[in-house]
Amino acid sequence: MSDPIPVRRLLFTIKPDPARVLVRPFVPAGDSGGVPRVHKILSRILALSDTEVAAVLEEVYSDFGGRHIELRRILLEHFERVRQHLPTDRTPDEPRRQLIGAFFTSEYSLESAALFNPSVVPHPDQENVPAGAIRIILSLRATGEGHISSITFRSGLIHADGSVEIDPPSRFVTEPRPKTDAAFERTLFRRKLGELSLDNEFSRRVIDTLGEHFTLDQLHVAVRAGLREHPAPDAAAIGDRLIVLAKSNYEVFFDPKQNVSERIIFPFSPSQSNGIEDARFVHFVDDDGTSTYIATYTAYDGRVIFPQLMETRDFLHFNICTLNGPAIRNKGMALFPRRIGGYYCMLSRQDNENIHIMFSDHLHFWFESRVIMRPTEAWEFVQLGNCGSPIETEAGWIVLTHGVGPMRKYCISAILLDRDDPSRVIGRLREPLIKPSPEEREGYVPNVVYTCGAIIHQGQLVIPYAVSDSSTAFATVPLAILLNALCGNPA
Repeated sequence: MSDPIPVRRLLFTIKPDPARVLVRPFVPAGDSGGVPRVHKILSRILALSDTEVAAVLEEVYSDFGGRHIELRRILLEHFERVRQHLPTDRTPDEPRRQLIGAFFTSEYSLESAALFNPSVVPHPDQENVPAGAIRIILSLRATGEGHISSITFRSGLIHADGSVEIDPPSRFVTEPRPKTDAAFERTLFRRKLGELSLDNEFSRRVIDTLGEHFTLDQLHVAVRAGLREHPAPDAAAIGDRLIVLAKSNYEVFFDPKQNVSERIIFPFSPSQSNGIEDARFVHFVDDDGTSTYIATYTAYDGRVIFPQLMETRDFLHFNICTLNGPAIRNKGMALFPRRIGGYYCMLSRQDNENIHIMFSDHLHFWFESRVIMRPTEAWEFVQLGNCGSPIETEAGWIVLTHGVGPMRKYCISAILLDRDDPSRVIGRLREPLIKPSPEEREGYVPNVVYTCGAIIHQGQLVIPYAVSDSSTAFATVPLAILLNALCGNPA
């Protein structure tokens, strides 16, 4: 047995804060006595006198005005969601519109259940950083009521001595604004249709009526026209799937004045309706020097998981799209930070237990994978997977892994891949690097340590990691010692 690798756990954790609440549309379902509940609620509000409207609205702002940015704007937007149910075309005055919006709004506590599964990348802004430090952005999975997950962010510093300082989060949280005029590329969209077995006569007729670039509204119009002009038994279902595909490929943006911690990526498209899970962010540099932050993540609609991709250059504007191809299955995909041999490269786990590798000439399409590592040690017999994107060193690619063993205990370990041919595993630890300590065993899911990405700084591997799917802690490992251990243990 070799000497254990020294792991220094830092003396602070990031814990979920149930007071960080988001305002969400709230439309009660069902009916009463054959009348939709929405109609009944609206009729009650419309029956209030102006004095009563003012009094109730004043109470709304007294209770909630200090908890949200631009609450008036949000209430008016939520009114527009139910405007179609008004019994008349006459528009109510603004106070009544705001009050109607308030009745169809609710707060959602993003972190009420957990704040975990972190990844870390260098912040795009490194100005005015203390000597020897690096500014970072931490992404985390926030889980709230109904086990719905979203992506939240924190900023902070890793200092020269390996200590980590996370900026206090803002009290406010806000969803991004969708880019309503975002354009789809017809050739790429058609290729995605082919991957989904939707490239048929009806879909081709619809797409052929569109320009080389088109918007979601233009696609809606084309689908409706296609249904009128070329009715077929399955046309309506195919038209719906065209719209769902478009809604799963979209752009959103935040106000630049917003603090990083105020920016929330909440489920938006139908494929994400039950959550966005485990974003693995990587700072990707393309062959031409273009720098982009790319995250692979899992979208969940309550029945099926959808591996997806998120791209941003500034953590303000995000481009979100589907991943396609027969190799896009299961969770835990992690992109390498650069092309290798001219190809994109990604780790994956198509079969629930082995680590696979994939290569592709297009970031959105992946066709084949092959196994590079199987469970070998007892603490990984149940399952192996990556814990974030590979990290490049002179000795090779460090990949943090997770292994699941007896009693479904999760541990973090590491392997080393050949720098030029990452399908070759040239080193692996025979023992876990991080195991749940006695203090870390209890939580939403007990006996789990897990990460979605680490970073090297000043000779230390800095690992943010989830503690039993509840909170987030940090550890550092001397890079030289870790590499010596990996190189001394060939696969």
